Amino acid sequence: PSAQNSAAASGYWVLGIDGGVFAFGSAPFYGSMTGKLNGASAIAIAATNSGNGYYVLTSTGGLFTFGDAQVYGSMGGTPLNAPIIGMATTPSGNGYWLLAKDGGVFSFGDAQFYGSTGGMRLNAPILSMATAPKGNGYWLIGRDGGVFSFNVPFYGSIPGIGLCKPPVGT
Repeated sequence: PSAQNSAAASGYWVLGIDGGVFAFGSAPFYGSMTGKLNGASAIAIAATNSGNGYYVLTSTGGLFTFGDAQVYGSMGGTPLNAPIIGMATTPSGNGYWLLAKDGGVFSFGDAQFYGSTGGMRLNAPILSMATAPKGNGYWLIGRDGGVFSFNVPFYGSIPGIGLCKPPVGT
């Protein structure tokens, strides 16, 4: 978990592709989506800022909350150009961004939209995002080492030079 003074400070959760959540250490179990995803795959779990809850995200953009996690919206049921691959919470804990494989960014709650690569022709799919410490921007990271900055400084990237190898399964 990314929170201080949290119930899960000495533990963590592991998410199964079927939506099962496994709690280790002092991380409390708040529930899971095992057998309830209707063909979708669980792809990410994110702790709330307090550590007293978590979000379970699916590739179809569905978002499920447990413990003190709050729903601010999701892409579930919305036709998408590319599957959802990840999420990041805001520093306040009152919002989050959902990230699609094409770099589409969807903002909910107090998460601000600063731009995306959705609709752009990319050399490689987007793998992840990193948010600025204050939540006032983000970077998108491509499988080829390309970095796209939105309302944050661009420090460089390494696409096409052979240093990046895609993780297994991407």
